[in-house]
Amino acid sequence: MRGHGAGPLARTIAWATVIYLLLPISIVVPVSLTDRRYLSLPAESLSLRHYANLLGSEAWLGAIWQSFWIATASTLLAVVAGTLCAIGCWRLARRSTEVVRALMLLPLIIPSIVYAVGLYRWFGRLDLLDRFLGVVLAHGVTGIPYVVITVSTALAAFDPRLEQAARGMGASLPQTLRWVILPRILPGIASGAIFAFIHSWDELVLVLFIASRNVFTLPRKIWDGINENLDPTMAAVAVLLILFTLLLLLLDGALRARRDR
Repeated sequence: MRGHGAGPLARTIAWATVIYLLLPISIVVPVSLTDRRYLSLPAESLSLRHYANLLGSEAWLGAIWQSFWIATASTLLAVVAGTLCAIGCWRLARRSTEVVRALMLLPLIIPSIVYAVGLYRWFGRLDLLDRFLGVVLAHGVTGIPYVVITVSTALAAFDPRLEQAARGMGASLPQTLRWVILPRILPGIASGAIFAFIHSWDELVLVLFIASRNVFTLPRKIWDGINENLDPTMAAVAVLLILFTLLLLLLDGALRARRDR
């Protein structure tokens, strides 16, 4: 009897959790279609003027493109560093490598505001405050843990005999890495890249500390818009961000399915 009652209860809790998570997102969609000049639900009819305002605004489009290039550059940094770290720890397989892997995961453990305060002090000395390079480095370092996790998971399913066979046939270490290891763990690398990109695309706390006028990302633009006015264009941006993130997550799901096959 206990087992029969646990099933419906678990499903009810699961669906309640899903509704709780999706309800704020579902409200953003009608707000973005409001016919008013402030954040509210539509009063008389649906309107696309806030989407038109977004596509015609140099400030919004500039913030979108700046966020895109920062996310792209920081993702490249995170993928290279995270993949090399994961492969190095996998090959050495020593107790010390677990310490290295734990250190790579610190950006996920340490609160963002603590990390941002530390970066503010160091970047001030290095003249990296409010610089494109500074934001890329900050986002790249905080994106490394996502790559380390996904690549380490892919390496756990990698057959080491394939590497031994390649080395036995005379392949050098770079050749083995390029032609044997990397193709096998490519879905894991791609998944890490997707999560690192999403992290950089949505990150706000670090930008508030280390950037001001020259570097103005999309989350920073939304934050300033909330503080200064209640323009419904922010809701339109939020809807597009949700769709873009869902597209990336669907891509990650397809890559995971391919890796499982």
